[in-house]
Formats: sequence, C-alpha cells, structure tokens
Amino acid sequence: MSEDKGEGREKYPAAAPSGTNRRDPKLEAYLEREAIERRMSQVRHRILVLSGKGGVGKSTVACYLALSLARAGKRVGLLDVDIHGPSIPIMLGLEGRMIEVTPKTMLPISFGRNLKVMSMGFLLPSGQDAVIWRGPLKMGAIKQFIKDVEWGPLDYLIIDSPPGTGDEPLSVCQLIPARRQGAVVLDGALIVTTPQELSLVDVRKSISFCRKLQMPVLGVIENMSGFVCPKCGEETQIFKSGGGERMAREMGVPFLGGIPIDPKIVSAADVGQSYLDTYPNSPGVAAFNKAIQPILDMESERAPAEQAPQ
Repeated sequence: MSEDKGEGREKYPAAAPSGTNRRDPKLEAYLEREAIERRMSQVRHRILVLSGKGGVGKSTVACYLALSLARAGKRVGLLDVDIHGPSIPIMLGLEGRMIEVTPKTMLPISFGRNLKVMSMGFLLPSGQDAVIWRGPLKMGAIKQFIKDVEWGPLDYLIIDSPPGTGDEPLSVCQLIPARRQGAVVLDGALIVTTPQELSLVDVRKSISFCRKLQMPVLGVIENMSGFVCPKCGEETQIFKSGGGERMAREMGVPFLGGIPIDPKIVSAADVGQSYLDTYPNSPGVAAFNKAIQPILDMESERAPAEQAPQ
C-alpha cells in the first residue's frame, strides 16, 4: 500500500491483526478510499454531467461529449450512473451487451477506438427489467462502478447522472470529492438545460448544489435551443431563446452555447447510431462541437508539470 499523504487521515496496516475475524469499519473505509483514488489516479479529467430536471437531453449531451472527445483522439470513459433509467447503452447501440466481471474488477464495453462505456444497463438481463432500489443500494452500486471498473489510463471520464440533486450525483461527489488536499478530485460539472423557465429554475438548483459541495461549474449548455428547418435552413425559436445564457450570466457561470433541435438526433439514438458520425455536416453537430470546445481546451490549460497517466 502506498504511503498516505492526505491530511487528517488515519494510518492503517495493510491487514487486520492475526487471530481476529472482526471487520473494522474504519479500516474498510480507508481501504475503499485508497482503491478509489488508485483507480481514479489513472484519469486526468473527471466531469459530472448534471441537469435540474428530466427530458432536457442530458444523456445526449454526455454521450456526444464523450464521442467528440474520443474522435479528437482522447482516451475517454463514459460512466452512466442513472441506476433506474440507463439510456447510454441504447444510444450507442450496445443494448444487450454484457460486461466481463472478475472477483475484483469489471471490464467496460469498448465503443470504437478510444471510448469505453459502463452502465447499469449492461448488468440487467433485459432492457425492460426495473431496478427497485433505495439509496444505500444505489450508493453501493456507484461505489463499485468507481472503484472496480478497470478503465485503464484515460484522458477524460464523463459521468452521466440522472436528473436532480439526489442520491446518484451526491454519491459521485462523496466518492470523488470536488476539493480535498492530496486526493483525486472532480474537475467540475457540466450542466444541461433547455430554454424554458421551468427548466431554468431547476438548473439554478443544480448550480446551488455544486456550490454547496464546492464543485466548479464548467459551464451550462442550452439544449433544444431553436429549431433549424432541414429544408430551408431557417431557425425558429420554438421554446424562446436566450434563457440559458441569461441564467448563466445571472448565476455567474460560463455559458457554453446552445444545441438546436434536430430530429436526426432522436432517429440516430433510437437505432444506436452516432449522430456526430452519421450527420457530420448538420447544424447540431457544428453547435455541439463549438459548445464543448472549452472542455477540449482543458488539456492545453493543464499545468505542464502534470503528465498523462502511464
């Protein structure tokens, strides 16, 4: 076991004293924390994707953020911690795939050259099976995903959480904190909204959630931001415009841009195709690439002394 250099931590031996079978909760917690930090130390950037409410396209943004980073040559992991409604396997055409599980690790599913994916959907016998769990069981599953999945070296780990500020995002933030001296931490959160005021109210709550946990907000993306007619190219503001940008300005967080409504996004996801690859010249792809550019720029902003994982 490597030497623990964090402040305020207790030192423990690698094993319990011989002659006792009693489990020491503090020792187990310490060993779990060490295992998580050892696993996450292979990841350069860890980004949590949040939304205040459902139906705003958060999983779509998380999925295409991961795909865009992979297309740019980055080593990417996409972790779907939506326990009750895992949609990433369907969007990527991976439904029905089962992961390989060993006594100590879980191996993610590879998608293309640079993307690895883990989801509760890979652990269910059928896509129609319901997961009926309370908080502690969900916390345990997320802990296993973070501690036991053998990602290997990654440039980015994108974590797609369910809507709201409940068990799943809170569990991620407790397991990979936003700030802790001498520890692996989250880089921050990417928050997805739509232009309607109802969505913006809930997004403000997500920003407050991040601030209470001292987690940086990397930016806000406004999804369904206008509709571009596929025949004439004219843009129509179905829901109204500018709400996401105005809210971001009022809350003092970066606004990364808007993604227009495009029926091709839905049709591609329904058949497990990559919208980015199938419709590379669409206005939605151009808008999405522009919106995530600050995330790509994180590589160049990283301190020169920090090296990529080996």
